[in-house]
Amino acid sequence: MKYIPVYLFKGLTILIYYVCRLFPVKDRVLFLSRQSDDINLDFDLIRRELSSREDYDMKFICRRQESGLISLIRFLIANLKAISSFAVSKICVLDSYSVPVCLVRHPKNRTVIQIWHAVGKIKQSGYQTLGKKGGRDAKLADILHMHWNYDVVIAGGRAWNPAYCASFGVDEDVLYNVGLPRMDYLLDTAEENREKVFAEYPELKGKKILLYAPTFRRWGVDEWRTLCDHVDHEKYALIVKAHPNQDLDTSGKNCYTCDKFRAIELLSSADYLITDYSAIAVEAAMLNVKTYYFIYDKETYVRDNGLNLDIEAEMPGCSFRDAKELVAAIETGNYPQEELDKYRQRFLPDEPGYSTGAVADIIESCMKYGDD
Repeated sequence: MKYIPVYLFKGLTILIYYVCRLFPVKDRVLFLSRQSDDINLDFDLIRRELSSREDYDMKFICRRQESGLISLIRFLIANLKAISSFAVSKICVLDSYSVPVCLVRHPKNRTVIQIWHAVGKIKQSGYQTLGKKGGRDAKLADILHMHWNYDVVIAGGRAWNPAYCASFGVDEDVLYNVGLPRMDYLLDTAEENREKVFAEYPELKGKKILLYAPTFRRWGVDEWRTLCDHVDHEKYALIVKAHPNQDLDTSGKNCYTCDKFRAIELLSSADYLITDYSAIAVEAAMLNVKTYYFIYDKETYVRDNGLNLDIEAEMPGCSFRDAKELVAAIETGNYPQEELDKYRQRFLPDEPGYSTGAVADIIESCMKYGDD
């Protein structure tokens, strides 16, 4: 019974799609996201690059999926708009799983490009996590054809390829290891972002900056707060940036949240990144930011979600279960740079810094293919 509304939505979506297929196809690049209500950084960078080349028809439908009836109604309306637009667009670019796009079979002269929203696959997702606490309902995923219909998947370093294939259920020949546009942004705006952060928070000058940015968990966590207890706040400035899908209670703790800046903008001002299973570690590697891993719940996370990377094996001198030991390692000032160098070599794309142009090239190639 609980799946009846899902079947009804599925039927309505497919009906709308095939009715809209009766209309002429447009030379349009459609961008779909359920990660936010605004055009995200990767989409914006692609838009700018394509606009600099030609006057492309581009359409963006961005609607974040949140709890609550009103939010659900808005999300469903956005999905119906998405399917009608997808039916008449040559190219569709996704940054996450899109129900309407995955539900229907599209003609060979249309292309679906999945760029995902992380620059690596440290944690498992998609098909890897079905039935787990941190994953999706297997029956629901089957009904809604989760991750079907991808013609192109934009991937990071080649070492992640098996994880991309397992997560999306695709073959390796659809992967393009060019990285996300945000990787270019990191390199191009590092100094500018650093100056902006210090201009907004001048009190950070003179202190070592620790940026704590954990991944999303479908369960509550409090253990991270022990970091605040062991940091010398006279010497260090601890910035806490929660995952967009999860709030962290920083009340009563001597830390910054820097609400005017995203984590990616704060990376260039950080002396150390502290994370766990988040792909921000790969972004930090782009900037050669010293990274420590606070993996206090590794066994739980492996059981309830799963990992594609054994962090303790890959970064043995940088991984800690205990906050006191992690802070003590930072205090020594002896960061094992050789471990980070190996990580960078293995997990970054072959030619970092050219991702935006490479993605735009792929889109243009697919657009021309659609003319055949």
